[in-house]
Amino acid sequence: MTSFLQQAFNGLVGGSFYALLALGLAVIFGMLRVVNFAHGAIYTLGAFGAVVLANTSGLGFWWALLLVPIVLAALGVVVERLLVHRLMALDPLYNFLLTFGIALVCQDLLRARYGSHSLEYEGAPFTGSLDLGLFTFPTYQVFVLAASLVLCLAVWLLLTRTRIGTVVRAATERPELTRAFGIDTGRWVTPVFGFGVGLAGLAGVLAAPMRAVNPGMGGDLIITVFAVVVIGGLGSITGAVAAGFTIGMLQALGNLYVPVLSQTSVYLLMAVVLLVRPAGLFGTEEQA
Repeated sequence: MTSFLQQAFNGLVGGSFYALLALGLAVIFGMLRVVNFAHGAIYTLGAFGAVVLANTSGLGFWWALLLVPIVLAALGVVVERLLVHRLMALDPLYNFLLTFGIALVCQDLLRARYGSHSLEYEGAPFTGSLDLGLFTFPTYQVFVLAASLVLCLAVWLLLTRTRIGTVVRAATERPELTRAFGIDTGRWVTPVFGFGVGLAGLAGVLAAPMRAVNPGMGGDLIITVFAVVVIGGLGSITGAVAAGFTIGMLQALGNLYVPVLSQTSVYLLMAVVLLVRPAGLFGTEEQA
């Protein structure tokens, strides 16, 4: 029972990264209809940004948590304006290839500057373990889970309880219908893209103290995140978060009971979901 609970908690922690990354991907795809393959590279840049600030500039974790997502969100705005926006009228494959190329460039630049080996984060904000009753768990990982839940809740409240959020959510989930009501969805495209990129950067900062920070860390993660988004429903905010935590749990429990299937189980679940609901668990028929 204890091992089950520990693995379940591990799954929730891992799922928190899937949820944050999938949330950003879902918002970007819903608004722009762009499959942002560079999302994993932004996650990697976030982790490297945290390491560089901590190890060379002397700025602690909290400064990185504030500054790195803002800088990467600004970078996302520039990329959207200069590159992504110019290809919007063309086949979506062009923007997919563009973001794939950006991911490769970022990865190679990081490898040229820092090498292929992993960097160690110095000065994690929390040390030791926290007694959760039936088992103990690293304090920082408890913080990561709590922070991701708060962030997902905050984004959900922003999108469901404010006028701006209502417009963005409507344009994300039903863009054609939103435009039919006379709402200019184009003005929201750039800030939404930057917001989604910022979420990926924030996930990278959270990952830095507990994951191996290397140029390939985002590439190892992004395929699973795409599966998460497809399972939850392309463009669905709720689906991205729910599927993220579910997949994290599935992988962790798979490692405990059926290790050989722990990774492939994600794609098996995706195949089953697409056969039953082509739009994903929370997707709409239009997205199907």
